[in-house]
Amino acid sequence: QVERVESGGGVVKAGDSLRISCAASGRTFSKYAMAWFRQDPGKAREFVAALNWNGDTTLYSGSVKGRFTISRDNAKNTVYLQMHSLKPEDTSVYYCAARTWDGDPYSDLYEYDAWGQGTQVTVSS
Repeated sequence: QVERVESGGGVVKAGDSLRISCAASGRTFSKYAMAWFRQDPGKAREFVAALNWNGDTTLYSGSVKGRFTISRDNAKNTVYLQMHSLKPEDTSVYYCAARTWDGDPYSDLYEYDAWGQGTQVTVSS
Protein backbone atom coordinates (compact mmCIF):
# COMPACT_ATOMS: atom_id res chain seq x y z
CA GLN A 1 0.00 0.00 0.00
CA VAL A 2 1.32 3.41 -0.96
CA GLU A 3 0.68 6.32 1.33
CA ARG A 4 1.21 9.92 0.32
CA VAL A 5 1.39 13.01 2.50
CA GLU A 6 1.24 16.47 0.95
CA SER A 7 2.72 19.51 2.65
CA GLY A 8 3.66 23.12 1.96
CA GLY A 9 0.28 24.63 1.23
CA GLY A 10 -0.69 28.01 2.61
CA VAL A 11 -1.88 31.53 1.90
CA VAL A 12 0.16 33.70 -0.47
CA LYS A 13 -0.37 36.86 -2.51
CA ALA A 14 -0.84 37.05 -6.25
CA GLY A 15 2.55 36.95 -7.95
CA ASP A 16 4.20 35.01 -5.14
CA SER A 17 5.85 31.62 -5.36
CA LEU A 18 5.17 28.49 -3.34
CA ARG A 19 6.45 24.92 -3.35
CA ILE A 20 4.33 22.02 -2.24
CA SER A 21 5.63 18.52 -1.59
CA CYS A 22 4.29 15.00 -1.50
CA ALA A 23 6.18 12.35 0.45
CA ALA A 24 5.24 8.82 -0.53
CA SER A 25 5.88 5.51 1.12
CA GLY A 26 6.80 2.36 -0.71
CA ARG A 27 10.10 0.85 -1.79
CA THR A 28 9.16 1.08 -5.48
CA PHE A 29 8.35 4.82 -5.54
CA SER A 30 11.03 5.33 -8.20
CA LYS A 31 9.00 3.19 -10.63
CA TYR A 32 5.78 5.24 -10.35
CA ALA A 33 4.53 8.05 -12.53
CA MET A 34 3.43 10.89 -10.26
CA ALA A 35 1.07 13.79 -10.78
CA TRP A 36 -0.57 16.79 -9.19
CA PHE A 37 -4.26 17.57 -9.53
CA ARG A 38 -6.38 20.27 -7.94
CA GLN A 39 -10.02 20.52 -7.03
CA ASP A 40 -12.41 23.28 -6.01
CA PRO A 41 -15.61 22.59 -4.05
CA GLY A 42 -18.34 21.28 -6.31
CA LYS A 43 -16.02 20.97 -9.29
CA ALA A 44 -14.25 18.10 -10.98
CA ARG A 45 -10.66 17.31 -10.10
CA GLU A 46 -8.39 19.07 -12.59
CA PHE A 47 -5.04 17.92 -13.96
CA VAL A 48 -2.10 20.19 -13.16
CA ALA A 49 1.16 18.36 -13.93
CA ALA A 50 2.69 14.90 -14.18
CA LEU A 51 6.08 13.30 -14.64
CA ASN A 52 7.43 9.89 -15.42
CA TRP A 53 9.38 7.54 -13.16
CA ASN A 54 12.76 9.26 -13.57
CA GLY A 55 11.53 12.80 -14.10
CA ASP A 56 12.70 13.31 -17.67
CA THR A 57 9.20 13.45 -19.17
CA THR A 58 6.71 16.01 -17.89
CA LEU A 59 3.17 17.07 -18.75
CA TYR A 60 1.47 20.33 -17.83
CA SER A 61 -2.00 21.77 -18.18
CA GLY A 62 -2.21 24.83 -20.35
CA SER A 63 -3.22 27.02 -17.42
CA VAL A 64 0.01 26.38 -15.48
CA LYS A 65 2.58 25.70 -18.20
CA GLY A 66 5.48 28.08 -17.89
CA ARG A 67 4.60 28.96 -14.28
CA PHE A 68 4.66 25.60 -12.47
CA THR A 69 7.39 22.96 -12.43
CA ILE A 70 6.96 19.37 -11.29
CA SER A 71 9.99 17.43 -10.13
CA ARG A 72 10.91 14.44 -8.01
CA ASP A 73 13.64 13.16 -5.75
CA ASN A 74 13.49 9.38 -5.79
CA ALA A 75 16.07 9.13 -3.02
CA LYS A 76 13.61 10.95 -0.76
CA ASN A 77 10.43 9.38 -2.20
CA THR A 78 9.15 12.91 -2.77
CA VAL A 79 7.53 14.79 -5.63
CA TYR A 80 7.40 18.58 -5.72
CA LEU A 81 5.32 21.25 -7.41
CA GLN A 82 7.10 24.60 -7.63
CA MET A 83 4.59 27.33 -8.38
CA HIS A 84 5.57 30.81 -9.60
CA SER A 85 3.52 33.87 -10.56
CA LEU A 86 0.57 32.56 -8.62
CA LYS A 87 -2.88 33.86 -9.51
CA PRO A 88 -6.09 33.92 -7.46
CA GLU A 89 -7.51 31.32 -9.84
CA ASP A 90 -4.79 28.91 -8.69
CA THR A 91 -6.54 28.78 -5.33
CA SER A 92 -7.55 25.16 -4.76
CA VAL A 93 -6.87 21.97 -2.86
CA TYR A 94 -3.88 20.28 -4.47
CA TYR A 95 -3.60 16.49 -4.49
CA CYS A 96 -0.67 14.32 -5.43
CA ALA A 97 -1.36 11.05 -7.20
CA ALA A 98 0.65 7.94 -7.98
CA ARG A 99 0.35 5.55 -10.91
CA THR A 100 1.76 2.58 -9.09
CA TRP A 101 1.58 0.04 -11.91
CA ASP A 102 3.45 2.06 -14.54
CA GLY A 103 6.03 4.80 -14.90
CA ASP A 104 4.51 6.78 -17.78
CA PRO A 105 2.66 10.04 -17.02
CA TYR A 106 -0.93 10.78 -18.01
CA SER A 107 -3.25 13.72 -17.52
CA ASP A 108 -6.34 11.57 -16.91
CA LEU A 109 -7.07 11.18 -13.21
CA TYR A 110 -8.38 7.64 -13.77
CA GLU A 111 -4.84 6.57 -14.68
CA TYR A 112 -3.81 7.08 -11.03
CA ASP A 113 -4.64 4.65 -8.26
CA ALA A 114 -3.20 6.23 -5.12
CA TRP A 115 -3.98 9.71 -3.80
CA GLY A 116 -2.90 11.98 -0.99
CA GLN A 117 -5.24 13.83 1.36
CA GLY A 118 -4.70 17.22 -0.28
CA THR A 119 -3.16 20.52 0.75
CA GLN A 120 -4.87 23.91 0.48
CA VAL A 121 -3.27 26.67 -1.56
CA THR A 122 -4.91 30.08 -1.32
CA VAL A 123 -3.79 33.01 -3.48
CA SER A 124 -5.12 36.41 -2.47
CA SER A 125 -5.44 39.27 -4.92
